[in-house]
Order: sequence, then structure tokens, then C-alpha cells
Amino acid sequence: MTSSPAMSTATAVNPHLGWNIVTDLRQLLEFGFMVNAYRAGTIVAVIAGALGWFMVLRRQAFAGHTLAIVSFPGAAAAILAGVSAIAGYFAAAIGAALVIAAVPRSPGGRPRSSESAIIGTVQAFALASGALFVSLYGGFLNGITALLFGSFLGISSGQVLVLLVVAAAALGALALIARPLFFATVDPDVAAARGVPTRLLGALFLVLLGCAAAEVSQITGALLVFALLVMPAATAQQLTARPMLSFWLTIALGVLTAWLGLAAAYYSVYPVGFFITTFGFAGYVLSVAGRYAVRRASRVAGRRHAVVPA
Repeated sequence: MTSSPAMSTATAVNPHLGWNIVTDLRQLLEFGFMVNAYRAGTIVAVIAGALGWFMVLRRQAFAGHTLAIVSFPGAAAAILAGVSAIAGYFAAAIGAALVIAAVPRSPGGRPRSSESAIIGTVQAFALASGALFVSLYGGFLNGITALLFGSFLGISSGQVLVLLVVAAAALGALALIARPLFFATVDPDVAAARGVPTRLLGALFLVLLGCAAAEVSQITGALLVFALLVMPAATAQQLTARPMLSFWLTIALGVLTAWLGLAAAYYSVYPVGFFITTFGFAGYVLSVAGRYAVRRASRVAGRRHAVVPA
């Protein structure tokens, strides 16, 4: 007879981290809820890396942050209404993406000055609405931490399946528009002149980004979505300027960050979002420091070479 998630969770209240890596890994994956957490974390890291790379390249981090924030009141409203929080995550994030996409833009697809004001307004209203929904739902206090800062407990096989289906659909759509989207990102004026539908591509990308934000929010929490949407992409772009290598490196770094964060959270009492954010930040700092060290070493070597007599 298999144990229920509740029994597994109770058995793993006090996990012990030792020096035997094999034993630690077996203990980590002994329970079904952790297996589901790793499956969900991997799916989320892949879609966050793929869409986050384009988001950083398109300089739409503020929009991505707003889509993540909006997922919080969406989930809170769904729970208040007695439906699944997953539906609230996606409905709110995709709805906000459509609102942002409706902001007037220049012919080349560049945002106008009004975009930041509208995005900020949506974000402020979303936070206020989330606070209202929380106050209206009695006994919701213990769930706020999970919604804002993430949790790996209670991830079911059904939730993993939903994440997988949405991620597969979003990545498939991204694959179809990746080339023209990249063209419209690096040179929007030329792309518009050649008939590329830059505005439509921008709207489609925002919807896909909303799906990614909704998925990531279920692991890292609404406030820490940037840990997987921004940090791996920013780190990869520090390490290489080659687009394809940077893209795949972003996904790899995101998966590694998610795995390390889940493991650290399992052996501690702190939210998984904190550890994912910490590991992502550490990776970015190390990449910046490494790039600076390489540049400095190159300059020193160049100066030494210059003073050597011919």
C-alpha cells in the first residue's frame, strides 16, 4: 500500500542532511511530493528560461514582474471563490498580459512612455486586490507565505500534468515565432519595414510570458518569480554574447537553480523561493566577478606585452 502525501510529509518533518551524497539523494526523492516537486520545478525552470531569455533581451523585465505580481491576487481570488488556485494564476496573468499588450506602441514596436505608467498602475491595483481577497477569506493567513514566497509541499501529479501541458503549448508557440520575434527584438524598425507583424508578435509574447509567470509563481511564489525569469538569463548573457549558446545556457542554469533550491528547502524550514533566489543571485554575482576578472587579466597581459622590447 502506498503512503498518502500527508503521511509522506509527516514522515519527512525532520530530514537529515549527511555527508553521503547517495544517501541524501535517496532521502530527497523517497517521497512522492518531492518527486512531484522536482518534476514541476524542472518544467517551470525550462519555460522560465526560454521566455525569460527573450524577456531580458526585449527589456520587458518590468512587464514580467507585473505579470508575476498579478498572479497573486488571481490565486487569492480563485481560492476565495472556491475554485483551483491554478486557474486563478493563469487567468490573472494572461488577462494582465492582454492589458499590457493593448498599450499603444510606435510603428517599430517600441513601447511609448505611457507603457511604464500603465504597467505600474496594473501592478499597484493587483497588489491592493490581493490584500483585499486575503482579508475577505478567513483562515487564509497560513497560505499567504506559499502564494508570495513559494512552497514545494502539496504539488500533486495532476498539477504537474497541468504545468507540463501548458509549458509544452507555450514552448511550441514560442518555437513558431522565435525567429521573427528575435528579429523584431534586435532591430524593430527594420523588421517593421520588412512587414514583420511586430505588434502582434509582442502581444503573443506577452501572453506566453504571462503563462510562464503563472507557472513559476506556483513554485517560487508571486514575489520571487524573477529568480527564474531574470537571473538565469542575466547570468548567461554575462557568460557569453552568442545568442543560441546564451539561450540554452539560460535554461540549464534555471534547471540547476531550481534543483538546488528544492534540495535546500527540503532540508530546511525556509521557503523554496528564498533558496532559488539566493542560488540565482549567487550565480549572477559569480558571473559578473568572473567576467571582470577575465577582462582585468586581459588588460594586464596587454600592458605587459606592450612594454616588452621588440
